[in-house]
Amino acid sequence: MWRARARYWFDSTMSRGTPALVGWLGLASTLLVLIVSVLVIWLVPGDVQQHGGWPDVFWLTLMRAIDAGTVSGDSGSPVFMGLMLAITVGGIFVVSAFIGVLTTGLEGKIADLRKGRSKVVERGHTVVLGWSEQVFTVVAELVQANHSQRRSCIAILADKDKVEMEDALRARVGDLGRTVVVCRTGNPLRPADLDLVNLAEARSVMVLPPPVEDADIQVIKILLALGDRSRASGGPQVVAAVNDSDNLAAAQLAGGPRTQLVGADDLAVRLIVQAHRQSGLSAVCTDLLAFAGTEFYLRAEASAAGQPFGEVSRTFDRGIPVGLRAADGKIELNPPSARIVDATDELIVLADDDSLIHRAHTAVPILPNAIAPVVRRPAEPARTLMIGWNKRAPKIVALLDEFAAPGSHLQVAGPDPTQLGSYTHLTVGTTYCDPTNRAELEALDVATYQHVIVLSADGRGGQEADARTLLTLLHLRDLEQQLGDPYSIVSEINDEANREIAQVTRADDFVVSEKLISLLLTQLTENRNLAGVFAELLSPDGAEIYLNPAADYVVPGEPANFATLAEAARRRGETAIGYRTHADFHRPPAYGVVLNPAPDAPVTLGAGDRVVVLADHSSAGLTDSSQVDAVSSLQTSR
Repeated sequence: MWRARARYWFDSTMSRGTPALVGWLGLASTLLVLIVSVLVIWLVPGDVQQHGGWPDVFWLTLMRAIDAGTVSGDSGSPVFMGLMLAITVGGIFVVSAFIGVLTTGLEGKIADLRKGRSKVVERGHTVVLGWSEQVFTVVAELVQANHSQRRSCIAILADKDKVEMEDALRARVGDLGRTVVVCRTGNPLRPADLDLVNLAEARSVMVLPPPVEDADIQVIKILLALGDRSRASGGPQVVAAVNDSDNLAAAQLAGGPRTQLVGADDLAVRLIVQAHRQSGLSAVCTDLLAFAGTEFYLRAEASAAGQPFGEVSRTFDRGIPVGLRAADGKIELNPPSARIVDATDELIVLADDDSLIHRAHTAVPILPNAIAPVVRRPAEPARTLMIGWNKRAPKIVALLDEFAAPGSHLQVAGPDPTQLGSYTHLTVGTTYCDPTNRAELEALDVATYQHVIVLSADGRGGQEADARTLLTLLHLRDLEQQLGDPYSIVSEINDEANREIAQVTRADDFVVSEKLISLLLTQLTENRNLAGVFAELLSPDGAEIYLNPAADYVVPGEPANFATLAEAARRRGETAIGYRTHADFHRPPAYGVVLNPAPDAPVTLGAGDRVVVLADHSSAGLTDSSQVDAVSSLQTSR
């Protein structure tokens, strides 16, 4: 029985890893040296005296156990030499085992470090939970947002190898500047793994939807795993994206009041619907949401107190005031010109950088002769062709009906049979069509439509779906050139890299919903006080983004300045934030979009150019007749 207990105890100590093994080897070395030393003292006392006494014998024995070459210089009786040889041979085994144990332990420790299982000790950092293609856009934007800071940190927790994550970020993002990116391997659904990224000291947390079918379920489970961390009053701000709007309520309940949610599919649907009527909307949204472009800033301006908003907005020579934030957090975009600015109000200013916002003493003179008379055009019916079908298509059709003029028609052409109901403003027809087949596209008689929407196919990988979309766009563009440019084309693209490739098709607009959602999540992560601004801008109510014909604001070809353009918009109850030139329509990276120009910047716009404004849908008074892309809005769920 005692043998079994002794063996059990020995096995238990051996299983404790490298420290236990080192301890056992140290004990074996000590016993070996003691036994040989005692034998020398007992068997050959003369050699002991010759070598300086028993303390020196202990030392000699220890040195021979450690260094096998030392025995070559020994002299003495045969017994003494035999014992020294024995300790040397025993030492070889012990030292070899010791080196092996240390090597194995060191390799194991390095492997553990490479697995990313140590706790992050940063403070005020941004935590990203999950891994998908969106992470590269998120990290690049966070690096851009923090480029002026002395040091910033991004901690990524994902169920992926740490080294693979770091290599992918180096390859896709490149120079990180002063931002430190720390990757940790762990499951965001496990509270113990969440502790690795030090959520208690984090400034904000972003939850990325994983590239799986049940992405919403995974996001909600992560929000639940965050638990009290996201509900505490001093905890980090949490932002997340949910694909299906039906899951927003459940996700909000799981995340708590400090969680900001984005309805991904709803945002994509509204972008597609509105961009098909006014090309360039996605380029404007990208510029507004990207940190490298024009951004929204909150600015307290004491000198504006008691003055009408219209007068205040005229006197900024850098930056465009677009709204007000009240003391209670209420956001008002595109307020009436007569709205008096309260002393507690903050101005919402569109600018390239907060350091560039400056209010002048006098306004830039306007050129009255360049302002076009205000014209309101009635809505006219239009014909739209939607090629392809996916999970967002039913919502797209419903939203098309909401904005369509009575008598408008929608034709759905796709490879799968589609059952559609009746709608208020739209008549809807369906046609079988393989979107990649040129003959079947020609049979659709696309020349009879003003607008064409090309949807990305479900059930295929993102790259394969984009490849099929590109082929469809090439066929449509070739048909359009033969027919004389009769229709606009808006297309849904999955991968931002494919957007640049798709420029050869010269489609009017590309909606890369994943990138826009990544940009929006990053903005909410970095600017929690702007959450209300984006909620107001992207919601179904309130001010929306429009790209209206320039001829509605200024006389085509008449030299003017942006202050004149802004005044023309102000007279229509709108706020001008920029313009888009038709000549640079297909020219990256801005695609003709110019936002936040200086008030005195010279502007000469033609009939084909557009003015980018914020306006209320109910009072915009503009619709798309035979012209393409006349009116639109960008909206999303709150």
